[in-house]
Amino acid sequence: MFMAIGRTSLSLALLAAVLSTIGCDRLTKHVASTTLPEGQVHSYLADTVRLVYVENPGGFLSLGADLPGVWRIGLFTFVTGTILLGTAAAAARLRLRGWPLIGVSLLVAGGASNWIDRVVRGSVVDFLNVGVGPLRTGVFNVADMAIMIGAAVLVLATMSRHED
Repeated sequence: MFMAIGRTSLSLALLAAVLSTIGCDRLTKHVASTTLPEGQVHSYLADTVRLVYVENPGGFLSLGADLPGVWRIGLFTFVTGTILLGTAAAAARLRLRGWPLIGVSLLVAGGASNWIDRVVRGSVVDFLNVGVGPLRTGVFNVADMAIMIGAAVLVLATMSRHED
């Protein structure tokens, strides 16, 4: 009986984390799109953090942004949506637990929030850039952070499992 309660509590906590990740991303994108003029850079912490509003029609680092519209929509809306559903279904079918489940959940939450942008806007809102001097990241958002953290958690969990 305690196992069932534990699993239910874990499932609810995981669902809350996924919904919080999506909600935080949606909120920050809304704030960026309503308060940051397009192309204008706001610099903070000795230019370590920059806020700049960008609409990204492509994928990671704008890859695929130059594809013809129908190909871009197909790839970034339909294919991505199918991959997200497949990933969530695989995690459930494999009965992932612990760190691997957390990693996949962050990947799916971030991907789903960016997918929502693509369906609603046709592009993803990005607004964060970090770096020192000429060494800088591309412009990204909270969903991208969730995806990267989720991928790192999944890789580390997989590596540690193989070391045992």
